[in-house]
Amino acid sequence: MTEPSKSQRKPESSDYLSKAHKKSEDVASQWDQDNQQWWNWYMTLAENEHDQNSPAVQVATPTEQAPIEVDQSILAQLEADLSVPYQLSSDSIDQFAANGYIKLKNVINAEHLTLLRQRINSILINALGVETDLAFRSDEMMWLHDELVRHFVLSKRIAQIASELLGVQAVRLYHDNALSKEPGCGRTPWHYDYHHFPIDSQNVCTAWIPLQPIPREMGPLAFAAGIETYKLVKDLSFNKFDSSYDRQLSQIFADRDIRIDDSGFELGEISFHHTLSFHTAGANRTNESRMALATTYFEDGARLVSNPTMISGEFQKFMPAIEPGDIINSAYNPVCHLRAD
Repeated sequence: MTEPSKSQRKPESSDYLSKAHKKSEDVASQWDQDNQQWWNWYMTLAENEHDQNSPAVQVATPTEQAPIEVDQSILAQLEADLSVPYQLSSDSIDQFAANGYIKLKNVINAEHLTLLRQRINSILINALGVETDLAFRSDEMMWLHDELVRHFVLSKRIAQIASELLGVQAVRLYHDNALSKEPGCGRTPWHYDYHHFPIDSQNVCTAWIPLQPIPREMGPLAFAAGIETYKLVKDLSFNKFDSSYDRQLSQIFADRDIRIDDSGFELGEISFHHTLSFHTAGANRTNESRMALATTYFEDGARLVSNPTMISGEFQKFMPAIEPGDIINSAYNPVCHLRAD
């Protein structure tokens, strides 16, 4: 199995923290490095003891190829497809409200997702290099400079689903996020986004869009069922130096018999999770990169929290010139869907 680092020593959380963050015990100050360094740090906070000796699994996903040239006819078809409203059932809305997440099939054309995978892989290579030695590659705000990505991120269809699930009239974009978990990469720690996003509202949700089929061995996004599950652990102290927070969360969920949905994803199936939904992702024990595009939407009118912390990463990039307490309405946070009713 490919190892997440060439180093013989397993990276520790403090390896990726700045001097200022190493000196403080809490997370009150803002993140002072880039997005990729944030992910390097954050992935060390996951408990991975049970995955260390798991054998690699061969999967039949395509090996990366040179990006296909996307012409205007393809973009026009993509825009048309992603403008068609999705018929969201009342049962799906009720399930989202009760469980904090929903998985929906056949939301996006599989061929278009294959194109998006190729494009995002190219973007990651341009941003991070070919031989990165990174277990987890990420980039964000891609929609600002790539037309293909922009069609997905500003999709009326995806934003319409987010708006209806949240039960709000209009949603704005928080940011896009490319998430590439490389072969051999371990778990993503348990977390909920209300702890991460510096948005003073609970009407926030994220669409998680797999860019290839994701069997369980590849590390699909997994959810702790129950919108109020967070109440079991809201007083648990976060530790930025080791995996103790993740380990304690796992134990509490097990002790309380919380149902964990770690089922795989078909291509074209995407999930939406509420900002209060606890979620994780398993280790990638396959021979292929597990790639996904995540897009987060929030209710129009929400404000930036008063005291953003390091857990929110480079949030200033996602809402330039917005100050604590301000309504989040920068040019980088366009309204993506406005309900007619």
